[in-house]
Amino acid sequence: MKKIIAVILTVAFVLALASCSKGNNTAADENKKIVLCLDYTPNTNHSGIFAAKEKGYFEDEGLDVEIIQPEEGTATELCAAGKVQLAIDFQDYLAPSFIQGLGITAVAAIVNHNTAGIIAREGELKTAKDLEGDKYATYMAPIELAMTDYLCKNAGGDPKKINYIQDYPTNAAESLKNKVFDSLCIYYAWDGINAEMTGKFDFEFYKDYDPVFDYYSPVIIANNDFLKNDSETAKAALRAIRKGYEFAIENPDEAADILIKSDETGALTGREDFIKASQKWISEQYIGDGESWGYIDASRWDAFYKWCYDNNAIDSEIPAGTGFSNDYLS
Repeated sequence: MKKIIAVILTVAFVLALASCSKGNNTAADENKKIVLCLDYTPNTNHSGIFAAKEKGYFEDEGLDVEIIQPEEGTATELCAAGKVQLAIDFQDYLAPSFIQGLGITAVAAIVNHNTAGIIAREGELKTAKDLEGDKYATYMAPIELAMTDYLCKNAGGDPKKINYIQDYPTNAAESLKNKVFDSLCIYYAWDGINAEMTGKFDFEFYKDYDPVFDYYSPVIIANNDFLKNDSETAKAALRAIRKGYEFAIENPDEAADILIKSDETGALTGREDFIKASQKWISEQYIGDGESWGYIDASRWDAFYKWCYDNNAIDSEIPAGTGFSNDYLS
């Protein structure tokens, strides 16, 4: 009888363990799965997202978030098509999407102020008039060309004398040193910090040339159907991402380590000093002089698109209030 009772107790204990294990697996499996597509290969614009994943902030919100890079089409196209729920893009590049009525909305600003600007060799960009005669590297995006022409003209120059070259270097500082190009647009957290570490260059932020160019770069966008049908999941994702960026602000070195570790391309390995310098700089820009991470100022957003239309950078007006929402931020 004692042996029978022992066997029964053993079986009961095993079944209890199996039940607990099954319950834990079920709980993990029940995490809501969503996909976030980066705009490009991992860089310090993305550190808060990788920190949110590494630190378990997504899991805390009941989410299983896959972070991918765009392979076919742009991140925005994938998001508009509903193939991913969240993606990253820039306000200037988003203009055609809003004109075409693609189903996307910007739901958070990754960086509070525009960190893009124009770089040139030292002593060759005292004002935007100095762009005359330059070999200017560009993707030939209409808005960028319109901005560059506008700045040159306002400084007393002739924009027709700018030699636009449809090309873009992988290393801006090196291409300038070797005189492959004379000037180009860069984002300071990446090419600017790299240039700062390798030599002396002239650089001016777009927003310092003219406040109307203090647009948002980059932003997190979301699929409109996702926002409509699953708004609580969108809010949960942004809560986790916000915590990730707040972590990066407080812990820039660790955030840089997480970014390097998370980069499956291997492109960041061996560049630890540069990544940490970039991270230190941009960690101070995520919120900057704002009150909280992610908030999009309507007046700045609308003013930029109004400038684009008034200066023929886009062929259709984008009405005020179009394309963004702060409703999904905590």
